[in-house]
Amino acid sequence: MEIYLVDGTYELFRHYFALPSHVTGDGEEAAATRGALGYILGMLESGVRHLGVATDHVIESFRNQLWAGYKTSEGVDEPLLAQFPLFEEGLSALGVACWPMVDLEADDALAAAAAFAREQAAVDRVYICSPDKDLAQCVRGERVVQLLDRRAGRVRDEAGVMERFGVPPTSVADYLALVGDKADGYPGLPGWGEKSAAAVLARYGRIEDIPLRPEAWDLPARGADKLCRVLAEGFEMALL
Repeated sequence: MEIYLVDGTYELFRHYFALPSHVTGDGEEAAATRGALGYILGMLESGVRHLGVATDHVIESFRNQLWAGYKTSEGVDEPLLAQFPLFEEGLSALGVACWPMVDLEADDALAAAAAFAREQAAVDRVYICSPDKDLAQCVRGERVVQLLDRRAGRVRDEAGVMERFGVPPTSVADYLALVGDKADGYPGLPGWGEKSAAAVLARYGRIEDIPLRPEAWDLPARGADKLCRVLAEGFEMALL
């Protein structure tokens, strides 16, 4: 059995900016909904039978209480936001499992579903249909993978995560905490770039296990003194 878990928020955004406007008889913009539902229909027509879609019914989540700069719906076009309920209704009409998230995020639903599915003996493979960097932490071997391009069959397995980030999936969250993620609105720690974060995490695995004294590091790293100082000063923020 193969499980497909779709990032509905990503699909709505992708089609909103890729397709020309389409207005319904009621005067509602619906191009993104048509495009995203077309993508789902294409999956069903290709033989996909076990499918779930998660959406950010509300963009804001509990993480906005943890970090004031975390992503919000501010700046998102209203005609796009208005299509989330329409898309969710369309999925229900198709009989497709839909998880509209409030307080939690679509990524949380996809991660939970992937973790549950990989524990089921009947499941051969789980495809997380999203290029989102956050979801790379869910990849496990070749059994739980990110589907980056369905038509081209391009996937990111555990080896692909290592190639892209320089760390295994279990360290991706720590990696992003150090280098930052503009899409989600958190800045990372000053001076921690992709190479330094990958090198240090490849050795220590987790932020909590990185020594805060440079003389305790047992790997060569440029600017170790500064990296340690910045990490010590921003340790609590990095753990968020």
